[in-house]
Amino acid sequence: MKDIVIFGAPGAGKGTQSEFIVERYGLTHVSTGDLLRKEIADRTPLGMRIKSIMDAGQLVNDDIVVEMIENTIANNTNGILFDGFPRNVAQARTLDTLLANHGRSITCMVQLDVPREELVRRMLERAKVSGRSDDNEETIQRRLAEYEEKTLPVAGHYSRQNKRLLINGTGAVADISSAIAAAIDKLN
Repeated sequence: MKDIVIFGAPGAGKGTQSEFIVERYGLTHVSTGDLLRKEIADRTPLGMRIKSIMDAGQLVNDDIVVEMIENTIANNTNGILFDGFPRNVAQARTLDTLLANHGRSITCMVQLDVPREELVRRMLERAKVSGRSDDNEETIQRRLAEYEEKTLPVAGHYSRQNKRLLINGTGAVADISSAIAAAIDKLN
């Protein structure tokens, strides 16, 4: 069983490569946004708490996100691809503990490495195609700065555990997928 974190800056291609990794290794894709929406749609007690928080215009706190992740781990037997979690070192430590409580650990972190200029270009292009108003130059620079300050240190956490796989995230999608598969397959 593999438990993998997909990691990279906004625009690095995590969504595209997540699909490939999930299919190749038979993993459950876990996105915190998807988990929040599912809890609300399923009208669970936790979902009703989440809905009231969001309806009040507040951010869902880490405790609730951790509870959802813990429930997912407890009910999973085929391995998980974590997408969008952990977002900081405290969450990475929490994830390590949650997995350890179930006799598991992170197999690896797949970090897509893309130069900043390319990230900006991709997000501006995505804005043209999708019409996303949040993908303008100013917002993109702010998102990248926040990623570098708060999220990038997670890479160091997994690097210290020798679990970080740094993958060149530029080039053809199929080539990037092949590089990811080759790096993960070497771990066996």
